[in-house]
Amino acid sequence: MTFMLIVLGIAVVSLIYLISLYNNLVSLKNGVAQAWANIDVLLKQRHDELPKLVEVCKQYKQFEQETLQRVIAARSQVQAAREGHDVAALGKAEGALRAGVGSIFAVAEAYPELKTNEQFMQLQKRISSLESGIADRRELYNDAVNINNVGVEQFPAVIIAGMFNFTTKQLLEFSAAEKADVDMKSLFS
Repeated sequence: MTFMLIVLGIAVVSLIYLISLYNNLVSLKNGVAQAWANIDVLLKQRHDELPKLVEVCKQYKQFEQETLQRVIAARSQVQAAREGHDVAALGKAEGALRAGVGSIFAVAEAYPELKTNEQFMQLQKRISSLESGIADRRELYNDAVNINNVGVEQFPAVIIAGMFNFTTKQLLEFSAAEKADVDMKSLFS
């Protein structure tokens, strides 16, 4: 009788432990999803602001069309990666978009009328604010991914993770070239 109670007690404690592991993995997975959703909100907001910036710049006929086309193409790539939840493609597209927007702001220096345009200044301030927010949220996303990946890969949680298809997630990273400042000299030569 005592032996059966001990075995039953061990089984109950083991079951509670396994349930706790499973619930922790669910919490980690949802933390990553929430962090992604927070980035997605800012990406969508910036996505909505960029056409306005392009239109304001187009009002200045001599404004570099190539720069505007790069921004439009990069915006489309970011949108496709965002909608497909493709973190690797998003990192690459984000770098191209950041470089393009930086180029617009840099090239705008050669257009005094554009620099003083109230709508341009508001859009520049709004987009810069969104860029800062995206950088902050990217850091939070990567923290959530790191915590998830450690949780999924640790023993004995790795057993539960494998049984219930909990997977590691990919960090949102930008290459060194994509993080570099815009080369102002090349823009004006």
